[in-house]
Amino acid sequence: MASSDAAEPGTVRPGGRTARVRTAVLRAAGDTLAEQGFHALDLAEVARRADVGKTTVYRRWGSVAALVADLLTDMAEQSLPRTETGSLLDDLTANADLVRRTLTDPRQGALFKAVIAAAMSDPRTAEALHRFYEVRVAEWAPCVREAVERGELPAGTDPAEVIRAVSAPLYYRFLTTEAPLDEPTATRAAHAALAAARAGAYA
Repeated sequence: MASSDAAEPGTVRPGGRTARVRTAVLRAAGDTLAEQGFHALDLAEVARRADVGKTTVYRRWGSVAALVADLLTDMAEQSLPRTETGSLLDDLTANADLVRRTLTDPRQGALFKAVIAAAMSDPRTAEALHRFYEVRVAEWAPCVREAVERGELPAGTDPAEVIRAVSAPLYYRFLTTEAPLDEPTATRAAHAALAAARAGAYA
């Protein structure tokens, strides 16, 4: 019988030694990314920080790209579920505020900057990042579909595009300016996305 350490990332059994190893390694990888960036990520150093054997890390992940992909998978799995208020504006505002709080968190914000930068030159990291956002958009899209069903938005409105429209200005501000990413900015993003959706921009 194969050792549990040979399990593929993302298929570990909860509560077992494999799960504890994965948690420790992903925490160490995230800390390294946040503190030093993608280019400082080294499997041997991650193993040392996680207090895990190098052989285990190399066998389980095999490459930095695979480790980052698993880190993003874990982040998507651990993300907070969508808010359900019954009001599309309130739902979109909650989504915008969640994005804002994530990006302004010292560790999470630095981690996202490092991963986004890495995705520009590493196809596997880019693929993992795309999957991460697909999961998050899919989590929030139902609030838009429900608004269409209630007649609040035009028929044929693309729910995913509305959710992306909420976070897009927040990421742009985060990545291209030194301006604060505050609550009024998040609220404005939600209002703008809703106004565009009502006007049929995403139909």
